[in-house]
Amino acid sequence: MADQALPLRRSIAANAVTLAPSYVALAVLYWHDDLAAGPALIAAAGIAAVSIVLVQRYLGSLARFARFVSELSGEQEPAMPRLKFAPVTEELAAAAATLAAGWRRQRASIDNLAASAQAIVDGLPDPLIAVDRQRRIVRTNRATLALLGPVAADRDLSTALRHPALLSAIDSLLMVADGNFVGPEQATVELVLSGAPDLDVIAHARRLPRAAADGSLALIVLHDTTALRRAERMRADFVANASHELKTPIAGLLGFIETLRGPARDDLPARERFLGIMAEQADRMRRLVDDLLTLSRIEQHEHARPDAEVDLGRVLAGVQDLLQLKASSRKVAVELSVDPSPLQAVGDHDELTIVFQNLIDNAIKYTRPATTVRVVARPLGQDRVSVAVSDEGDGIPAAHLPRLTERFYRVDTARSRQLGGTGLGLAIVKHVVNRHRGRLDIQSSPGKGSVFTVTLPAVVRRG
Repeated sequence: MADQALPLRRSIAANAVTLAPSYVALAVLYWHDDLAAGPALIAAAGIAAVSIVLVQRYLGSLARFARFVSELSGEQEPAMPRLKFAPVTEELAAAAATLAAGWRRQRASIDNLAASAQAIVDGLPDPLIAVDRQRRIVRTNRATLALLGPVAADRDLSTALRHPALLSAIDSLLMVADGNFVGPEQATVELVLSGAPDLDVIAHARRLPRAAADGSLALIVLHDTTALRRAERMRADFVANASHELKTPIAGLLGFIETLRGPARDDLPARERFLGIMAEQADRMRRLVDDLLTLSRIEQHEHARPDAEVDLGRVLAGVQDLLQLKASSRKVAVELSVDPSPLQAVGDHDELTIVFQNLIDNAIKYTRPATTVRVVARPLGQDRVSVAVSDEGDGIPAAHLPRLTERFYRVDTARSRQLGGTGLGLAIVKHVVNRHRGRLDIQSSPGKGSVFTVTLPAVVRRG
C-alpha cells in the first residue's frame, strides 16, 4: 500500500496542536526567568523537530488506516497495513478487517439464498410475477418469459398485463388507509391472453404479510386453463354429438317398429322394406358403438408407446384385400406401392391396421367412381417411415382441414351418413398416430383430391 503525501493544511494543523502545550510551557518558564532565551529557543527547535517527525508518522498511519477501511468498504481485500506509530489504530484496522470478512460471508450467503430463491421460482411450472407496493414488477420467472415474453423490471404491471379486472384486483390488495391494508389478502381473476391461439388463464393474486427484502409485496400466479377448458368443451360436444348420432337411428327404429305393429302388420312387402332399413340403422349404431369403444380404448393407453416391430407391407396388403370388394363395387382401383426395402415400424399391428383401414376406406368412399386410390409406403430418412393415401375426389376446402380429426366433425354431414360414416374415423387415426409418436399430415385441394400421410418411427437396426 503506497503512501501518499499528506495535505499541507492537515499537517500544519496537527503540528500546531501538538507543539502548542510545549511552547506555552517554555514561554511560562522564560517569563518567570527560569529559562534563558537561548536555551528556550534551542528547546523549542528540538521539540518542534521531534514533534514534526512523530506527527508526520502518526498522520501517515492514520492515512493508511483510512485507505485500508476505504478499500474494505469497496469490497476489496487489501493487506493489513503496519501501523506501529498508532497501535490503537492497528487494532481498529484488525477489527475492521474481521468485520468486513464477516460482512462478505453474510453477503455471499444472502446472494446464495437469493440465487436459490430465484432458481426455485424459475422451476415453478406456472408464470409468477411479484410486484411492490407501487404495483411495479420486482421479480418474474422463466415461465413468465415463455408466456409473456421479456418483462421489464421496475415497470408498472400494466405494461405486461393490460387487463383492467386484474389490475383492479391488485390495486385492491395494495390499498392502504391510515397505514393499514384495507383490501382482501387474495383475489382470483379469469382472463384471456390474446395470441395465436388465445389462452384461458386464471390469475391467483396474494398479498404477503410484509414486504420481502426485494420489495415484493404481492405475488401473481398465472395458471393456464386452456387445455382444461378445451377438454370441457370437447366433452360437452362429444356427449351432445354422440347423443344426436344415436338418437336418430333409435328414433327410426322405434318408428318402424310401431309401423310394423300397426298399419304394416300384414303388409309383407312393406315389412321386408322396413326390416331392411331397420337392419341398416342397427348396423349404423353398431358401427358407432364400436368406434366409440375403440376410441375410448386407444385414449386410455395413449400415453403408453407401443414397442413391437410391425411389417407395414403386410399390414397394407391385408387392408387392401379387406377393402377390395368395397372398392370394386365403386369401380375404384386400390394401387399399393411399397418400397422394396423392408418397412418395419415400431407400433401395434392391430392399431396400425385400424389406421390404414380408416384412411383407405375413406379414400374409397370419397373418391370419384372409376378412379384410383394410391397407397405409397417408403422410408423417410434413417428412423422414419411414411405411408401416403391419396384419392381423386372432390377435395376438402382449406377451412375444414384443421378440424377434420375432431370427433363427429364432417365436411358434408348428409353425404357422410349416407356413406355409412360415424364421424369418428379420423379421430381414431389421430389418437393412434399420437400413441405411436407419429404424425398425420393432410393435404387437399378442392377438385384435385386429398392426400393423408402418416409418418411413424421405424425400427433402427444397430450394426
